[in-house]
Amino acid sequence: MELSVIEEDEKKLILEVKGESISFANMIKSELWNDKSVSEAAHIKEHPYLGQPKIFVKTDRGSPKVALEKASVRVLDKAKEFQEEFKRALKK
Repeated sequence: MELSVIEEDEKKLILEVKGESISFANMIKSELWNDKSVSEAAHIKEHPYLGQPKIFVKTDRGSPKVALEKASVRVLDKAKEFQEEFKRALKK
């Protein structure tokens, strides 16, 4: 995975996510909506086969970078929880 900043200011950030699917960008976007400082969040895929997915985040207060970092931590926590539950389910 490679991240590139496409556009950035104090309240808005657009990242290109090379090497991942739109599903990954959608997962991050969904988690961004759980942050009260986020006023807008979206995933963007300009071309179904050629374009790279992008993540758009806009905040009312605070930094969009901080909101994105917090969202990525929450996604990681959920993935770890899923992994633990999956291992338990396999033991049954």
